[in-house]
Order: sequence, then structure tokens, then C-alpha cells
Amino acid sequence: MIKHIVLWELADKDQADANAAKMKEQLEALVGQAPGLLSAQVGRGFVGCDVALIAELESREALEAYQNFEPHVVIKNWIGTIAKSRTVCDFEC
Repeated sequence: MIKHIVLWELADKDQADANAAKMKEQLEALVGQAPGLLSAQVGRGFVGCDVALIAELESREALEAYQNFEPHVVIKNWIGTIAKSRTVCDFEC
């Protein structure tokens, strides 16, 4: 199993709550759509980062497929327009 963790700092702090809610809705909706994506939890940070994603995937191959899954690419591209920074950590467990 792979854990995929992403932390974002959002650029517009006035829109952070609304953007975090939209990120949560869109990313969590990929469960059941993206092959190999077992779970996804998105939360609004109150210390450190603004938004965090913790996703579980079946394998490294599933992670690679998820990264290229068209609905996920669309979401990533939108997040890229609202995020100031992004940190990722992937590991096997």
C-alpha cells in the first residue's frame, strides 16, 4: 500500500476556507473513480499548512496512474492556480 500525502499553502488567505472546501469535495470524489485509489481524506489545516491530503493507493503503479488520471489532472491544474506552495511525501506501508 502507498500513502500519498500532499500539503498546500494557499495564496489567497481570504478564499482559503472556500478553496479548501472545494479541494476536499473534488479530491475525495475521486475515490471509486480513479483505479487503485483506496481512500482520500482532505482537511483544512489550522497549524502549518492550509490544506492536507492523505490518500491510500494500492501500489506504486496505482499512484502513477492516479497522477495521470484525467479528472485528477484537471483538479491538480486548478489547485496550481490557487496554491502558493506544495509539499509531497509518498511512502510504502
